[in-house]
Amino acid sequence: MRYLYSALLYALMPLVLLRLLWRSRRAPAYRQRLAERFGIFDTDFDSGTPTIWLHAVSVGEVLAAAPVIESLLLTYPGQRIVVTTTTPTGSQQVSTLFGERVFHVYAPWDLPGAVRRFLRRTRPALLLLMETELWPNLLHCTRAGGCKIMLANARLSERSARGYARFPRFTRELLATLDTVACQSAADGQRFVALGLPLEALQVTGSIKFDLDLDAPIRARVASLRRDFAADTRPVVLAASTHRGEDEQILAAFARLRQARDNCLLVLVPRHPERFDAVHALCAREGWQVLRRSAGIEPAVGDDVMLGDTMGELVLLLGVATVAVIGGSLVDRGGHNALEAAAWGVPEVTGPSMYNFVEISALLTAAGAMIMLDDPQQLAPCLIALLGDAQRCREMGAAGQQGVADNRGAKHQLMALVAKNLDSAGNGCQRN
Repeated sequence: MRYLYSALLYALMPLVLLRLLWRSRRAPAYRQRLAERFGIFDTDFDSGTPTIWLHAVSVGEVLAAAPVIESLLLTYPGQRIVVTTTTPTGSQQVSTLFGERVFHVYAPWDLPGAVRRFLRRTRPALLLLMETELWPNLLHCTRAGGCKIMLANARLSERSARGYARFPRFTRELLATLDTVACQSAADGQRFVALGLPLEALQVTGSIKFDLDLDAPIRARVASLRRDFAADTRPVVLAASTHRGEDEQILAAFARLRQARDNCLLVLVPRHPERFDAVHALCAREGWQVLRRSAGIEPAVGDDVMLGDTMGELVLLLGVATVAVIGGSLVDRGGHNALEAAAWGVPEVTGPSMYNFVEISALLTAAGAMIMLDDPQQLAPCLIALLGDAQRCREMGAAGQQGVADNRGAKHQLMALVAKNLDSAGNGCQRN
């Protein structure tokens, strides 16, 4: 079946390229560095130096993987760390966080030739795939080259599991290439095993997103932002990682909120940068005084909306918020990471669509840190009630922080599994 899949993918490549060029109209970076996606790039790698390869799709996965990458750099200082992404925003985030401490290229498209060219240039001893990146040719060729493969911080929603279950033999073959699957929860692990993952490959480590480190420099930057935003004197509602169809709902709720709290500021952060201009135009069209974060100007008393149109700043902006609304949940996108807001002690509100984060949202809801709405129409009255009850906001925030603190430790378990796989590979990776 993999041969049929490959033939189909080759046949569809003209459409893939056209889609990439279409996306590049709003995000020009998509048409840059195309050769890398075919496994063509220059290296000066020493053939005797082992390589650890980590793949993270985009910004969210890069940020989640950041503590792991830092640990790899610290633990294996003599080895190459290759980090691949799929999106330009992910690429930018890698450069911002790590600079030249890691070697970064785009991941190859799942074409046999592209994957093999990538492997010849990098020669990895271990591949760490973040979350659920199961690409047939990438897995097959990497395993055939003798490289160990770990699926790290793995999650598998019920919806995704049903999709894989439609191709049982193909899925079993995919899962057989994995040496270790480090799952976020026991439920995720059960779904992998039900699809054919060998039980001996399963480890339940928890989510590394609980290991978010809000260190002193980050806290200092947030303290400065809070002064700039006058966050101690006016409520700040932050809508994090919104999708098409959500911005209108959030602005409508904000209009009702403003009737009760006329000094409230909305910070609206779209998920995808190519939507920044469209969301800005929407805010202006609806009559809001909107300011771009990229302008570097502090919001004034007369500003209604701050558009979060910068990359990598969401964790900072969440630290300013009085209440956070989690995007991807008011439309059918499965929600986004709610742990960053919880780590800051910010109460959270979501819509009903959180199927990509079932366990985390259940944990935060049970702890009293999150309110999950049955209907997006409930957003306005929920926000009005929360901003009118400072004591409840404090209690929700404290519950979120405690929930994050109680579930830390996945990174250390993951690094132990990395060491185990490298030791069994006998590749010469030396720990510090």
